Amino acid sequence: MKNFNHEPHEHHELLVHSLSLFVLVRVVRGKFFFRKILLIFIIVLFLFSCKTIKTTEDVKKYIPLKYPVVLVHGVNANDRGKNNKTWGRIPEEFERNGIKVFFGNTDAWGDYESNAEILHNSIENILRETNSEKVNIIAHSKGGLDSRYCIWKYNYGDKVASLTTISTPHHGSELADMVYNKEITHSKMGKKALMTYGKLYGDTNPDLYNVEYQLTTEYMKKFNEEVSIDERVYYQSIYAVMESPYDDLMLYNTNRYIKKISGDNDGVVSEYSAKWSDNITKIEGGISHREIIDQKKKKGINMPAVYLKIVNDLCEKGF
Repeated sequence: MKNFNHEPHEHHELLVHSLSLFVLVRVVRGKFFFRKILLIFIIVLFLFSCKTIKTTEDVKKYIPLKYPVVLVHGVNANDRGKNNKTWGRIPEEFERNGIKVFFGNTDAWGDYESNAEILHNSIENILRETNSEKVNIIAHSKGGLDSRYCIWKYNYGDKVASLTTISTPHHGSELADMVYNKEITHSKMGKKALMTYGKLYGDTNPDLYNVEYQLTTEYMKKFNEEVSIDERVYYQSIYAVMESPYDDLMLYNTNRYIKKISGDNDGVVSEYSAKWSDNITKIEGGISHREIIDQKKKKGINMPAVYLKIVNDLCEKGF
């Protein structure tokens, strides 16, 4: 398992600055031979096309990702409309770096079957619009499960190059267990309240009652047995944990609740549940479930830069 540095290009830029200073000193001394070294160094940087490249004075970067990115949100979120801030500054930063970015348009409270169909239609439209063969999916929380189900159901290995799940409860949610085990959840009044709440998000097919069940640890055992991995797709899971309940006061109580049951967590998803596939990365810094998608800014951490590192790594893999 690897850890993400919050400033992914720090060492790269340090190397450039150090070498430039070294060459300058040698030139001043009359050693013009080192100008040739500098020229070779610049050429090598351009040959490695997946590395970030400074293109303007305000230090914009360009990442030549082969396939467009599709962002898929989790529950309690909506990516429809012009004022969509579900992913904070991340989509704008992608566009600034030459990355084609789209949204999955899934329901906030749709079940796996329903959201997989919506995501399938969105991807088909994206492929037609961009004339691309495949897409890269980056999915947060339950969006990772919707995406896994979509790839499996529609045999999408030929149209999805990679799936990056962000703080996804691959082994179920302790919070869903708590809600589903309460009697009121199964009452007629409880089901009606859940349905009404789902409609507030403008969902096409809200089903909170079923979603709560699908997120339980019991159901996810069956899900993982049935929904197999497509060998044609590159899968990776990325997550973070809160170092203290005070990292995100909105998730103070849930962080403490999950901590008692499963240990470290981000206030919604436990570390145990988020770790899945052969490629696992932990983002350090005491980051919550909201902060990891830039809905809440984390002091001292540039979350859009973390996502650029994710995309840059996908680029280097040829995606």
